[in-house]
Amino acid sequence: MTLAPTLYDFQIALSHVDRAIDQPQLSLKVARHPSETMQRVWLRVLAFCWLWEERMAFGKGLGEPDEPDLECRDYTGLVTSWVRVGKADPLKVQRAVDQNPHAKVSVLFESPQRLEAFLTEAREVKALRVAKAELAAIDAGLLRALSGFDSRRIKLSLTLVGDHVYAECEGQSFDGPLTRAAL
Repeated sequence: MTLAPTLYDFQIALSHVDRAIDQPQLSLKVARHPSETMQRVWLRVLAFCWLWEERMAFGKGLGEPDEPDLECRDYTGLVTSWVRVGKADPLKVQRAVDQNPHAKVSVLFESPQRLEAFLTEAREVKALRVAKAELAAIDAGLLRALSGFDSRRIKLSLTLVGDHVYAECEGQSFDGPLTRAAL
């Protein structure tokens, strides 16, 4: 018997200062795969907010390992954003860059250390075209703190300014840097 995913309802007040985005009522329904950690759910939510644009949608999830975790398509169906979170494979990211020439390919890692490990692995396997992707890592402490919130309905206020993330969830405030890859 297959376990069903758990549905989470995120109500987010999103402000991305550098991109002039102000979404006071962003509602996300996030399906958590039975084998998925809450930390990965939060990483997907943070990636969604970091890269938010109209028509951004969650991908097929862990059941389809070659599919993006998030994607955005234009009105013709062409992929304009392809996003992976967590432990990405450099060759798969390079393939995404190659197969989606009109898309912005991005990866959000769970820590700066994981980002560095990815870059090291990419150099070792000579996946040089990953440099065309936007690579960043969320602060591990911020992600750990947010992943402690595991209720089915979560209210979140999220502000991104420069490369810093400020979050308020259930009356508690957190913040941390967003580290970008230096290629």
